[in-house]
Amino acid sequence: MSSSKRGSNTVGVGVIGAGVISSTYLENMTSFPDLRVLFVADLDAERARIQAEAYGVPGHGSVEELLALDEIEIVVNLTIPAVHAEVGLQILAAGKHVWSEKPLALDRRSGAQLLETARTSGLQVACAPDTMLGAGIQTAMRAITRGDIGEPLTATTMFHVSGPEAWHPNPDFLYAHGAGPLFDMGPYYVSTLVHAFGSVDRVSAVSSTARATRRIGSGPRQGEEFPVEVPTHHAALISFSGGQSAQSTFSFQNALPRWGFVEISGTEGTLVLPDPNTFDGDSRLWLFGHEEPTRIPAAGSIYGRGSGVLDLARSLRDGSSPRASGEIAAHVLDILLAISDAAESGQVIDIASRVEKPLPLPESWDPSAATL
Repeated sequence: MSSSKRGSNTVGVGVIGAGVISSTYLENMTSFPDLRVLFVADLDAERARIQAEAYGVPGHGSVEELLALDEIEIVVNLTIPAVHAEVGLQILAAGKHVWSEKPLALDRRSGAQLLETARTSGLQVACAPDTMLGAGIQTAMRAITRGDIGEPLTATTMFHVSGPEAWHPNPDFLYAHGAGPLFDMGPYYVSTLVHAFGSVDRVSAVSSTARATRRIGSGPRQGEEFPVEVPTHHAALISFSGGQSAQSTFSFQNALPRWGFVEISGTEGTLVLPDPNTFDGDSRLWLFGHEEPTRIPAAGSIYGRGSGVLDLARSLRDGSSPRASGEIAAHVLDILLAISDAAESGQVIDIASRVEKPLPLPESWDPSAATL
């Protein structure tokens, strides 16, 4: 059932998955006047109950119970990456729109099936990261759009850490198929590049794996070893349809941590963006002939995860396209898979999918406002 047939102006939301990430989603979404969070579902019924009660959500229980509620229009899919596509299809089959945590799927076929099912059903799929909608990145995108660096030409991005096992009590899944630094952190950086430059044409890449096993550094499993199933370093050269290019590295094997680095250069200058894994942060503009940068303060909404759910909800009411769309997420997945394939094969990989570069949000966009 499309949202236009439902009775309420505000948009009913359900959440599948009551793990750690659900807390920030629930905290933010329950504060947005345009959303009504109605149900939390999880395979662990007690965990669903605890999260629902903690954030004042009236319902909790099973996925089947959630999907049976007609008031729920958008379902937020916070399950593990391996079942994102499967759960997404289940949500669509119930006639509801999907907001998915990243990645949209683990393979191109599943992502394409999800989008095609949504299209034929008259439903929408949108996907994290929604950090792109925060004041930090959106201010940078507005600066690029108004020509602050001239014609955008190149970019450099960098995510270098020693590895999440140093702090995460259960890091195994971050070294399993579908994760690693490329698929865990890559969506933030590549999504930023797609928002800045548009579609990617082709990629080349190399990769390496520092160690076959890792050791957990904290928590109840401290000292336990686990296998590494994916490369822990990727270096990619990304070419865009508009002629721009980017050099990007994603690494879990650097003793010197350097992350949140996104630099976009044009004919008139260079813009250093804030960390794309956050919603805030100022940009710095370096112009040719100037020795010092100009600070561009983040302007607009500073809210966390869940902003993309709100953007999806508002787009359902006004007929626009969500900025963190499933199409962009599928294109980003295509790019990440191509980087992996290029590194494994030693070949340049062409990318067939194309997306429209989204317009920046207006500075006045405010999740705390009641607009529906």
